Amino acid sequence: MTHQPVDPSAAGEFSVGERYPVSFAVFALGRSHRALAAQMLREIGLFAGQEILLFQLWDRDGQSQNSIGRALRLDHSTVAKSVKRLEEAGLVTRSRSPEDGRVTLVSLTDAGRALEQRVTDVWRSVEQATTEGFTEEELSTLTRLALRAAANADRHLK
Repeated sequence: MTHQPVDPSAAGEFSVGERYPVSFAVFALGRSHRALAAQMLREIGLFAGQEILLFQLWDRDGQSQNSIGRALRLDHSTVAKSVKRLEEAGLVTRSRSPEDGRVTLVSLTDAGRALEQRVTDVWRSVEQATTEGFTEEELSTLTRLALRAAANADRHLK
């Protein structure tokens, strides 16, 4: 399926956008943002979403899969699958914790560390493209409201 850009003037063509404008706007933003990020990440050999896990390890290497999942709000199976793919790509290693053998630790390899600047450049480009033409005040408002909406939704998760 190819990605079709969202034309803000065409929002009225979608009844869901009329009935649930906030939810549709969040969906459209998320889809477009992810598609752009995926396109750019593919150029450096990553799948969309893998970079989030790498960012977490660049901030603090040697974390448990469980702590990564909690920090990124991801379920265990999603983290395990991502870590496995990153390990197969030679970007991370998995090992058992010396303190608790039930805990799997994830650590960057040299190749994983070497990707940091390239991934950072991709995210900078995606952010610039996504927020093109926004004022500082609009950026601040968007960020504040998006995080507030996320927190609201999180409170209803079981």
